[in-house]
Amino acid sequence: MIEDIEPGKVWDALKSDPQAALCDVRTDAEWNFVGLPNLEEAGKEPVLIPWQVYPSMQRNGAFVEHLRAAGLTPEHRVFFICRSGARSLAAAQAARAAGFPEVYNVADGFEGPVGPEGHRGTVAGWKADGLPWQQR
Repeated sequence: MIEDIEPGKVWDALKSDPQAALCDVRTDAEWNFVGLPNLEEAGKEPVLIPWQVYPSMQRNGAFVEHLRAAGLTPEHRVFFICRSGARSLAAAQAARAAGFPEVYNVADGFEGPVGPEGHRGTVAGWKADGLPWQQR
């Protein structure tokens, strides 16, 4: 079972653990139009590997190879993030099956669920928790 970790605890781990990495598995369209976690204060960059390829939204068959090509190894603690936590959970499960033992899902993802006004990013997730992010 993959553990869900609250975004604030992920941020703390990224700042304190040199082996901690954040893998954003959203699409390039989401990175460009919605924004990205800004890990500058932690001295890191998010690892950007789509779980599904836009616009077809077919699963990225080379996902695990891309993890390795990005320099991630089984020694890393990898936190996976998507919009709301579903794709990142699937990506974490694939990474674990490929031999990455320390993988985690960022609870509620980057934007979280839709709030009372019909918008994401206001009730839960990375953005709603006030963690650093930026437009690309």
